[in-house]
Amino acid sequence: MDRHPQQIKRERQDKKRRAKNIDSLSRMRTHIKTFLAASSKSDAEKIYSNTIKIIDKAVNSNLIHKNNGSRKKSLVTRHLNSLN
Repeated sequence: MDRHPQQIKRERQDKKRRAKNIDSLSRMRTHIKTFLAASSKSDAEKIYSNTIKIIDKAVNSNLIHKNNGSRKKSLVTRHLNSLN
């Protein structure tokens, strides 16, 4: 079976994109976990805006669906509001 140069390049690009997407999703999940682990409101407020920004970037780059992003932002916001 022939291996066309375009196919070889496409596979190379797909590997790079997949690695980048996995890193971005991992970073988003880690930020959410660290935010949810915060027990004081002052600590959580420092992390909040960065976490929301990362979720928005994941939605804009089509890593996650917009409803999934909204659900995650709602979870983060509810946690912030529940802290004393």
